[in-house]
Amino acid sequence: MRLLVLDARSCDRTVEFARSAGAEVIEREWSGFVDARRFALSQVRTSWTLMIDADEALDDALRDAILAAPGDVDGYIVRRSTYYCGKSLRMWRAEPLLRLFRTDRAMLAARPAAGGGAALHERWSCAGAIGELPGTLLHFSYPDAASYRVKFARYTDLEGAAMTPSIGRAALEGLLIAPRFVRLLFVKGALLDGARGIAAAYGSARYRFICALKALRRR
Repeated sequence: MRLLVLDARSCDRTVEFARSAGAEVIEREWSGFVDARRFALSQVRTSWTLMIDADEALDDALRDAILAAPGDVDGYIVRRSTYYCGKSLRMWRAEPLLRLFRTDRAMLAARPAAGGGAALHERWSCAGAIGELPGTLLHFSYPDAASYRVKFARYTDLEGAAMTPSIGRAALEGLLIAPRFVRLLFVKGALLDGARGIAAAYGSARYRFICALKALRRR
């Protein structure tokens, strides 16, 4: 097994901790979500790749499943649960993601939520057979409300900058906020998570509208 860490010139002790754990560390200027991950994959020398981000971790069941995976497919889906202010939210549980795959079979593409040309919300894929592993990929993306607001602003800035400005699109997205919010509250279970779930659901319901507004501001 080989551990490879791609570090975008971080200012904390990431490099120190990674090297002390036996990882090979490549320090490289940040070049965007898609380009960074494609570069990281180009540096892998093993036949299989497990790719996770710095704010993700494997639970025990997923770790054991990865070690025991028979390898008779080209990739494996794992289920990710995202945490908000210390709680795993129902609306963000069991998200299927391809993260374990044969190195030479993997492809990466951007999937911007607002439908523009931003190189983010990327997803891995491969053309061959896909299996699924038990366990959970734990995603500690938002330790507090402030970190959520920072990430929300950053992502909507990127998506808005890559969208074609359209008053009609902004108006439509504004009209869709309420039905999206209701769906997240009652269908996806955000209401059962209390204030944290409601806050996250409201942000998610507004996301595309905010992207469209930011695109309009460039006119």
